[in-house]
Amino acid sequence: MTLRLRTIGAALAVGSLALLAAGCAPTAGGASGGGDVVTIKVAATVTPMTDVVEAAAEAIEDGYEIELVPVSDYVQPNVLVENGEIDANFVQFVPFMEEFNTKNDASLAGVTPIYSTVVAFYSKTLSSLDELPQGGSVVIPNDGANAGRALQLLADGGIITLDEGVDRFTAKVTDIIENPRELAITQVDLLQLNTAYEEADAVFNLPSFARQLGLTPVDNGLAVEQDEQFAVTLVTREDKLGTPEITALEKAFTSDEVRETLESLDVPPAF
Repeated sequence: MTLRLRTIGAALAVGSLALLAAGCAPTAGGASGGGDVVTIKVAATVTPMTDVVEAAAEAIEDGYEIELVPVSDYVQPNVLVENGEIDANFVQFVPFMEEFNTKNDASLAGVTPIYSTVVAFYSKTLSSLDELPQGGSVVIPNDGANAGRALQLLADGGIITLDEGVDRFTAKVTDIIENPRELAITQVDLLQLNTAYEEADAVFNLPSFARQLGLTPVDNGLAVEQDEQFAVTLVTREDKLGTPEITALEKAFTSDEVRETLESLDVPPAF
């Protein structure tokens, strides 16, 4: 099968994409060349997200092609979709998207979950969370959804106690009511988690970043969590749900080609 994938060669700023959209390059809803092919722009960050986009490009039906838009953070791709500069992104799970919607009065919507994320705490020096020292340092993400997962892992391990009135996975640092080891819990941006691994006693991390350090939850995780609500999901704007291009995209993202790619990377498919 012919690969129908076009890639913009570097992470693009919003303004750059706006210029591209204003030029002659086609977008979903418009045809290229002789009017035969609709280009669907999808943003992704790192492996395995980019691998999934490339596999979906192999599976996309005739009449469509996928343009991979590399991005270097987890806010920019949501801004691009909300502004209509790209058609979809593949960088997040639904609770993260919902947090963005709330903070930005946005209208993003999940299309379909693609693969499950197995998160964990990692350490260069410890073999168990029980080994965390008095006054030790713990680093967790600064977005609400991932912070809630991290704090829940610590609570499930008996390291801290959370307010009983807080729903599972929604806790904030201020909801800690007992911290007997007097741990210093620091929140950082997702992109700083790998750096923090070099310095902190324990760091919560996502599989796509941990992979860059040669770490896996199964082999290296001090405490591990997998919940289906945190599956990495194809996301578009709410008013694009059910359109022909997003329907074609969803079919490609849940194809055998994508499943085989995920399995080859030891990533559990969610479809």
